[in-house]
Amino acid sequence: MSIFEYNGGAIIAMVGKNCFAIASDRRFGVQLQTIATDFKKIYRVSDRLFLGLSGLATDAQTLFQRLMFKHKLYQLREERDMKPETFASLVSAILYEKRFGPYFIQPVIAGLGDKDKPFICTMDSIGAKELAKDFVVAGTASESLYGACEAMFKPDMEPEELFETISQALLSSVDRDCLSGWGGHVFVVTPTEVKERILKGRMD
Repeated sequence: MSIFEYNGGAIIAMVGKNCFAIASDRRFGVQLQTIATDFKKIYRVSDRLFLGLSGLATDAQTLFQRLMFKHKLYQLREERDMKPETFASLVSAILYEKRFGPYFIQPVIAGLGDKDKPFICTMDSIGAKELAKDFVVAGTASESLYGACEAMFKPDMEPEELFETISQALLSSVDRDCLSGWGGHVFVVTPTEVKERILKGRMD
């Protein structure tokens, strides 16, 4: 089993009309054994910027602490929050810096940029960015997530429709992957508010 699959997980970010949604499953496991069913995989960097980390759970938590340290220094120096594009470059630089002993994670970055334009991207464990205009996925369930998103995604969705789409894509995909599941955690972010919801899924 790959070290990236050791703890399992599924993360997905999707773009709507001046909004975005980011969702993850809630399982924390050690290979096929489930340890916890309320594990946090999506981190709030600021009100308009979210980070999802799939892969080895300890590396995800360590990397998030480093990123928050850098982000808070940036806030103190610049007196503003980082733009999503800037944050993605920071994540990429930190991962590439450690390329000979990498963090075993796959990040998903989602945020609202200038003029409330949504930005999403993912990258590999050494920081090679992959930008998208519709959706990005990460984790052990990524193959079935791609299929569900391809089938369900349509451009310029309003926040409620976006929530429904990303939730259905997540729940139907994690049912096909034994290393992820146990419900979902969804954030829908618009220029004026952040909605957080917990999904109930199959508990087996």
